Amino acid sequence: QYQLVESGGGLVQPGGSLRLSCDTSGFTLDRYTIGWFRQAPGKEREGVSSLRSMGGVTNYANSVKGRFTISRDNTKNTVYLQMNRLKPEDTAVYYCAAQYYGLGTLEKEDYSYWGQGTQVTVSS
Repeated sequence: QYQLVESGGGLVQPGGSLRLSCDTSGFTLDRYTIGWFRQAPGKEREGVSSLRSMGGVTNYANSVKGRFTISRDNTKNTVYLQMNRLKPEDTAVYYCAAQYYGLGTLEKEDYSYWGQGTQVTVSS
């Protein structure tokens, strides 16, 4: 069965860094586009970044462009989200999601399989 497990969240000061991991199992990772999403309290879940299965094309929301980097290690069945220069507005629960040969959009409706999320809190 499809399984995605996020880890690496925590409390960090503004300007700090975190690396989130999305450990996957039950499917062949290189055939799936992976997206990272986040949801802050009282807000809609929004797309942060995606990495396409074909060619490894990346996509970033404007709010994180230049600060976040998505990558994958197919040998470990893991996708990462390196988050630098974190801001308080980055505080949210972060989710990874997968879609079979997905187009790499940042729309949550375009992803079929989801993890349970990991909390990221940016605060001094």
